[in-house]
Amino acid sequence: MSFKSFFANIFKLIKSVLFNKYIIVLIAFGVYITFFDHYSLISRWKSHQKIKEMELERKYYEDEIAKNKQLLNKLQKDDAYLEKFAREKYFMRNRGEEIFIIKED
Repeated sequence: MSFKSFFANIFKLIKSVLFNKYIIVLIAFGVYITFFDHYSLISRWKSHQKIKEMELERKYYEDEIAKNKQLLNKLQKDDAYLEKFAREKYFMRNRGEEIFIIKED
């Protein structure tokens, strides 16, 4: 078998596979599903990425809510902590006290 006839046989095989009506329909269907359909693979992938992002955001806010509930509980039950919190966060003071705010650069 010569080199030329080998490539001719390969070319015939590829040609018969590519021009098979079932293969053409399958390729067209794949392209349609991937790019043009309302529920295309690309839009599904984007939706999946958005869902993952929103789940992370939800977890962050759930953690923040838990922290704030814990802080609120502590502020409602402990008067000494409430006074410390008010002094540190809101710069409140008692009568006769002076507050010096030192900012570090």
